[in-house]
Amino acid sequence: MINRRCLLKAINVCIIACVMLMNLCIAAQTNKYPNIILLMADDMGWGDVGFNGNMIIKTPSLDTLAAAGIKMNRFFAGAPVCSPTRGSCLTGRHPYRYGIWHANKGRLPVQEVTIPKVLSENGYATGHFGKWHLGIPNTEYRGKGGGKENYCFPEWFGYDEHFITHHSVATWDPFGPEGEKAKDADNPYFHNGKRVLENITGDDSRIIMDRAIPFIDKAVKDHKPFFAVIWFHAPHKPIKAGLKYKAMYSQYTEEEQDSYGCITALDDQVGRLHKELKTLGVEDNTMIWFCSDNGPENRTPGTTGGLRARKRSLFSGGVGVPAFLYWPSHIKTGRVEEMLCSTLDYLPTIFEVVGVSMPDERPLDGISLVEVIEGKQKEREKAIPFRTNKHPKISFLKGDYKFLTDALEGKQDDMLFNITQDRSEENNVIDQHPQIAKPLKAGAREFIASAKRSHSGADYHDPAYKPAESWFADAESKRVSPSKASESDNTNKPKKKKRASNITE
Repeated sequence: MINRRCLLKAINVCIIACVMLMNLCIAAQTNKYPNIILLMADDMGWGDVGFNGNMIIKTPSLDTLAAAGIKMNRFFAGAPVCSPTRGSCLTGRHPYRYGIWHANKGRLPVQEVTIPKVLSENGYATGHFGKWHLGIPNTEYRGKGGGKENYCFPEWFGYDEHFITHHSVATWDPFGPEGEKAKDADNPYFHNGKRVLENITGDDSRIIMDRAIPFIDKAVKDHKPFFAVIWFHAPHKPIKAGLKYKAMYSQYTEEEQDSYGCITALDDQVGRLHKELKTLGVEDNTMIWFCSDNGPENRTPGTTGGLRARKRSLFSGGVGVPAFLYWPSHIKTGRVEEMLCSTLDYLPTIFEVVGVSMPDERPLDGISLVEVIEGKQKEREKAIPFRTNKHPKISFLKGDYKFLTDALEGKQDDMLFNITQDRSEENNVIDQHPQIAKPLKAGAREFIASAKRSHSGADYHDPAYKPAESWFADAESKRVSPSKASESDNTNKPKKKKRASNITE
């Protein structure tokens, strides 16, 4: 017969444990600071996800979050290639301000104000997981990217924990089926600066999430808000998928099986993350931002969904990317946002949400999207600037119009597109609307001059600062001849080799 006193004691213990668990969940959910997660795919096109109309690639987890959050139809990466965009995410500033010209060109200066650094100073646990690509990550790295002048350690920017590679790795078995190549790899996974040799086989997105989730679990256990950057390698080359994921697309070519399969594998890990947030009781108070770093790579199955050109181009197929914000406590019903938004907007938005300010008056190129989130703002007053080293080299985007040029003097290379009416940028209307092009061109000129001042160190007030590289050698006054104008403009003209159609127009 059960002792009555023991039974009551056991019941009391259970009640106390339940109350403690409930209080933990309430504390996590009502923390005045939201948890923040920045998810990024690598070389994913605007049309590579179900929430943008793809009828083949299975992305149910991303689709669920997009449908319940704010799906951003006109969201732009900060640049048409990897490294510059990633710098824009963390700083709210165009990469030409601090000299990240291209992938593996330049590095993020320690003098930059970044999201993780400021949030760390305000009580956040901060972690970075996946691709880094903002400079040399530690003294052990011996791959491409330069010498000591390009050192850029994650811990310099306020990260408590980081599990990273310098640049891209294969999306399945990145170091061989046994992980045996990792010990000699130039670009291995590094966990807090140490080469990783365990749990590095199979799906790369799963390998990354295996490190991100324990970081989140610990932050919640420690009653700390967290900031987690999770930058997947998929679907960047080398693109590989496991047999399970390839089997989902067995009716397609081998290349398509790998491409579609690695995106679905990424999606599975997003679903796993979402489930963990629910289990921890922190889903409502967590902002999940998702985007890609640029458009799809050339000669891959990736699709722009009808946008012109691809990766490396300032036409919209190169910089227009899939994106959403999921934040249940502030976004009660899903909606679609048509206002122009950018990776440049992450820092100003997060700072306003958290209630912190920039420590100085250095120029920011992004804007806060708080009023967009609240449904109060529909038009963007501030233009979005672009600069790269491929034709067209300069772009200035505001409202319905995008101005592009190779030079800010003269007009032979100037282009103007109404991207609302002409989504595929087929009709150059600069001759019909010179009064619209003129202020956009003037704004682009002012931006370039401002970026050049920033690059010289004018924003830092640090006499010890020295740029890793001189101002971009291909000066904005140089032009590309018309015969070369189409070299990087892989437009949506019909290709001789047909692929399966996987997008609803």
